[in-house]
Amino acid sequence: MKCQYCSNPATVHMTDCVDSQKKELHLCQRCAEQHQMVKKQELNLPVIVQNLIGQHLGPHSDELARLTCPACGIKYMEFRAQGRLGCPHDYIVFRGGLAPLLQRIHRSERHVGKTPHRSVLPPEQQAERVELRRRLQSAIDREAYEEAAHLRDLLRRKEATDESG
Repeated sequence: MKCQYCSNPATVHMTDCVDSQKKELHLCQRCAEQHQMVKKQELNLPVIVQNLIGQHLGPHSDELARLTCPACGIKYMEFRAQGRLGCPHDYIVFRGGLAPLLQRIHRSERHVGKTPHRSVLPPEQQAERVELRRRLQSAIDREAYEEAAHLRDLLRRKEATDESG
């Protein structure tokens, strides 16, 4: 979108509603300053973000605002502004601020993963099958065909008993 006074790209957008009539004004920074729509000043974005987010954190906001992960260097307020953690250590360092957030989003502080609704086998049996398949592949790779045949037959018997039962 271009400035309404010159052909530069518009960076200041103002909307005014008067008597149910919407009026929009799109200006470049220079024209907005000339028409005194904005004052030339630097915005301290980290302070603004800290103030906005700090209002929702409760009594621990000052504590959390000072936290920095020693592993990746991300600050708690950076995480809140970006919505992304820097490394796995952040879960421990920022635990006080993450626990209520995770509780609100996931209704739990601990992730347990998902399982199919119609899971046929208990996890222990599934793990046993995966291990048998891994050992079978390993035996094939080593060209230990007798061991591979034994593992294949064992795997087939286990799968057959699960399908019939």
